[in-house]
Amino acid sequence: MGSLLDKLGKLVKEDYNLERSMKRDIESFSEDLAKIHKDLPKLEKLDGLKIWVDEVRELSYNIEDMVDSFLLHVELDSSSSGFREFPREGLKFLENDMITHRPIGDVIRDIKNHVQAVADRQKKYNFSVNDVIADPTAKAPIDPRMAKYINKKQLVGIEAPTDELIRLFGEDGGVSKQELKIVSIVGLGGLGKTTLARAVYDKLKAQYHCRAFVSVGQNPDVKKVLMNILFALGKKFNDLDVLQLIEELQKLLEDRRYFIVIDDIWDSEAWDPIQSAFPENSLGSRVITTTRIHPVALATCSAKSKFVYRMKSLSPEDSRRLFLRRIFGSEEASPDTPREEEISVDILKKCGGMPLAIISIASLLAGEPASTWDYVRKTMGAMTDGDDVEKMKQILDLSYIHLPDHLKTCLLYVCMYPEDREIDKFDLLRQWVAEGFVITNGRLDAVDLAEKYFKELINMCMLEPGKIDDYNNEVLSCRVHDIILDLMRSKSSKENFIHVIDGSKDETGQIRRVAFHYNDKEDTGISGSINKGSLSHVRSVLLRRTSLVPRFQEFQYVRVLHLELELSSMDLVDLTGINRLFLLRYLKVAPLRPFGYSLKLPNKIGGLQQLETMDLDYASLEKYPSDIASLPWLSHLSSRANAEGGIALPDRIDRLTSLCTLEGVCIYRSSVENIKGLGKLTNLRKLAICSAKFRQTMEEEEEIMRVDALHSSICMLASNLRILTFGISSEVSMLDVGCWSSSSPFPQVSHIRELNLLCCEFEKCPEWIGQLHHLYKFLISVKEVADGFSIVARLPSLAYFKLVTFVKEEKEESVVIPGRGAFQALKHLIFHCEKVSLTFEEGAMPKLEKLDMQLRWDMTCEFLPVGIDHLQAGTLKEIWLRVHWHPSCPVEGSQDFDDDVCSAKCNDNCEHKEPVRRLLEGAFKPHHHTADISISFVDYCYVGDEFDEEDGDNELTSTDSSTSDEEDGDNESD
Repeated sequence: MGSLLDKLGKLVKEDYNLERSMKRDIESFSEDLAKIHKDLPKLEKLDGLKIWVDEVRELSYNIEDMVDSFLLHVELDSSSSGFREFPREGLKFLENDMITHRPIGDVIRDIKNHVQAVADRQKKYNFSVNDVIADPTAKAPIDPRMAKYINKKQLVGIEAPTDELIRLFGEDGGVSKQELKIVSIVGLGGLGKTTLARAVYDKLKAQYHCRAFVSVGQNPDVKKVLMNILFALGKKFNDLDVLQLIEELQKLLEDRRYFIVIDDIWDSEAWDPIQSAFPENSLGSRVITTTRIHPVALATCSAKSKFVYRMKSLSPEDSRRLFLRRIFGSEEASPDTPREEEISVDILKKCGGMPLAIISIASLLAGEPASTWDYVRKTMGAMTDGDDVEKMKQILDLSYIHLPDHLKTCLLYVCMYPEDREIDKFDLLRQWVAEGFVITNGRLDAVDLAEKYFKELINMCMLEPGKIDDYNNEVLSCRVHDIILDLMRSKSSKENFIHVIDGSKDETGQIRRVAFHYNDKEDTGISGSINKGSLSHVRSVLLRRTSLVPRFQEFQYVRVLHLELELSSMDLVDLTGINRLFLLRYLKVAPLRPFGYSLKLPNKIGGLQQLETMDLDYASLEKYPSDIASLPWLSHLSSRANAEGGIALPDRIDRLTSLCTLEGVCIYRSSVENIKGLGKLTNLRKLAICSAKFRQTMEEEEEIMRVDALHSSICMLASNLRILTFGISSEVSMLDVGCWSSSSPFPQVSHIRELNLLCCEFEKCPEWIGQLHHLYKFLISVKEVADGFSIVARLPSLAYFKLVTFVKEEKEESVVIPGRGAFQALKHLIFHCEKVSLTFEEGAMPKLEKLDMQLRWDMTCEFLPVGIDHLQAGTLKEIWLRVHWHPSCPVEGSQDFDDDVCSAKCNDNCEHKEPVRRLLEGAFKPHHHTADISISFVDYCYVGDEFDEEDGDNELTSTDSSTSDEEDGDNESD
């Protein structure tokens, strides 16, 4: 209701030239609504008021729809000629599947009468907030000390189970060490099965050629699981059935050593087809499964119960350590008073050693007085009594009740997403904003405030961190524990907040938000059971069915439209009717897996005046609608991985002054005038340029004009720009930015944090890079390394650095990395310069955690790094050595390239790989025996877009690979 009250306030204060009587009516019912809004969180706790509370919620939804319809058809008018609406017809509303027109005065009087009736009913039955027992946790703020999420280093009690599970991999149990071994982790929900599996996976994954981590969930989709495994291994198959997917996976894994985790299995029947995809190849492959159900664990593991690992609850000592660390930030701390100490002991007993329960309760108590601790102790049920999962939900419900109202709303919204889904943070934030959950006070941008909410939910452990940028400690995605998700869905259903359509029940009544969690092939008449009128006032829609896409035109009040579809290159998504969704603020179209598809947009979308986000992943689209520049609130315009090599900048782009994100635009498709217009987008924070496919058809003079215009625009944007990326698909389309070598597009004081110049042609690293003191991630390709290292070494914040040489006749060079004052913050170095020898002086790169180097097989000995022992042995955790195996092979993408021929040449020389492998192991392993060392033999050089291990498990790393831990076909994990 907060967003409604905000809009009503604007309606009265701003100059809409409403009649005085109308303004008085709005002020009157706004006061009543504000009082109800203030009392509602307490009144809904009283028995017998559910019908009244539900009526208030529905009324607020209906009023907001009416207000939005009014605001849509009026405009500020300083000439006092009144407001604009449909001529003599009043406002348009969708009622009972019919379009009706009503005068604004009648609408306002109706709203006033409805609000008065609700307020009168409260007075009639004499219920008030005085009837509600005070809840000492209800108004507690989020503890400001909890500024960061709990990372892996802060896990408690994980070391011993991790080592025990790895030892289990090596036990005989009637299974040879080289045979496929499947270990199952079994235990109650909330005990940490997934956390343990992930810890083992992260520790061992570099020792295997292929690896993947996928979830199954309570409603298993075997085809989706198999496709997710193949996708994690770098393969894309969209149009195959289950048997074909099994065959593809078997072929892919039959001669490779693999490590796969299948998380959260509920049904042994779903396991059988998944297991059949894992070949018995006697290469020491390993599989981990996790489940809550012991018979399922027995069905999935090797040698029956010998390879079942039973999760144990935390010991009293570890429980206390986790509790104190979560509350005080240190396990050495202790409660302030003897009373708090006594209460904490009782609370921990009730948590029964369950990590999820301990973390949840500790997050609730952080910064709270002893009275709140005592209240929580008395309210908690014990985990040792009754149904453990239900008791866990009761404990989690205490944390939910403690949340401020705006965080409760944001948390409930995650029910839109399927179980076990990793949710992109920026998608979620923009959806919250589009729904009106985030009300700014003028000091913070709405998305920035939404990110603050996101961090608070992470800190309260209601959301779990997913992908994390290790270089600036930023959470990029999140997950929801299935017990928390079950609890949220139960609450969401009771409050008519979100309806999940999965065929489990019939949907009746007015639906406000809907998520279709099934695709076309899974539909067995589910969609036919949905009443058409029940969707007429829907606000958020998540669709996974292409056949339902045409129905979006029914959603006249939709704010968020998220199409997440099973698509292939032959599919067409027709959105030509979208220009009639006048309240739409968020549009995202994306395939479930990264396949290109055809997308059809209307020629004009100027009617979508509220649109804030347009995100079109992998779409085959050459241009945006002609009037897109007329959308005043458009903040995020993106077409990542565009199948056409990038979209032309729209005409009059300089009018899109609200833009913060612009991705997937092609300067070779764009006019010089529009490239210059980029410079006027002073709110732009992220710019991703595409230059593929079209340069070879362009005159040199035209190209120079475009590059110069781009340089000029970036100069104008640079003071606010945070991320700048150039992306292409092949060497022939690299951007010639010769003028940039000496002329910096960035001012002396720049806040640029990420800069990807891999696809730009630089002779050597420009000197102006050295002045970008906030840069933490930098990628560049050069013809000559020269003094580039000394320039980059001075950057104080640089944590990630990738350097590539892209010429065939690479110059032989030597680079010395000093031990003091250089690369003091660097954590990840990717050095793909085959004819450049590195020397590390003592103390060089003291924080380096990952080293990735590319070498030529015939010159490996000459260009082995010197001083590798000077890198911190305890800090360096991963070493990736990629040997470019056949230097005579042409570059991928060139006319002479032939995949089959190149692969044959490499495979013919397999017997020569062993000496190279031994050479590399001898150089690195003695000094870094605790690091995961992976040696890969690649068929040809990758030129163009970044290949980055951290961006996903990309687990099929090469044609042939080995690890430093393998000796005589064995592995220390066996």
